[in-house]
Amino acid sequence: MNVIASPGQLRASLIRWSLLCVPGVVLLGFLSGQMGGNANSAWFEGLTKPGLFPPPATFGIVWTILYAMLGFALALVCAAWGARGRTVAIVAFLVHLAINLTWTPLFFGAHEIEAALYLLVAIVLTGIGVAVLFWRVRKLAGWLMIPYLTWVCFATVLNYQFLELNPGASGEVPSGAAQRIEF
Repeated sequence: MNVIASPGQLRASLIRWSLLCVPGVVLLGFLSGQMGGNANSAWFEGLTKPGLFPPPATFGIVWTILYAMLGFALALVCAAWGARGRTVAIVAFLVHLAINLTWTPLFFGAHEIEAALYLLVAIVLTGIGVAVLFWRVRKLAGWLMIPYLTWVCFATVLNYQFLELNPGASGEVPSGAAQRIEF
């Protein structure tokens, strides 16, 4: 008998990996958002918003769905025991995720719009590399990267527009002073 694992064992492995990867990636995305600064900060509220800027609630919904998809894609690759390129794909994903998670603190926390734009370019490029590596291990995992890459490309355009509309705001540190006007 040449069977390494039964279909049931393979499903159980995917379920276990999914129970680890999906909540793990979503949690890391959430923590990055919480630690990275506030989209309701005076600095961000003072920025001129591009015409493409969607309602703020959109970001939490979309990122939660995308992080869940990324976690499942990772689970598919992790469950592909013995697949050629599996380890390289997992390591590339972890490096990519670390880069992705630094965008929010850079943009919202450090107010570095320009540096965040360069980081997004790196996120897109490494994301394409991860999608290719995932595709080679499990085609579905590669497909699951497409909506994420589309959104990150949109975020790159949005970041660029923020930079263009707010030329002096990159790196600006709020003074902490507030002006209160009462009517």
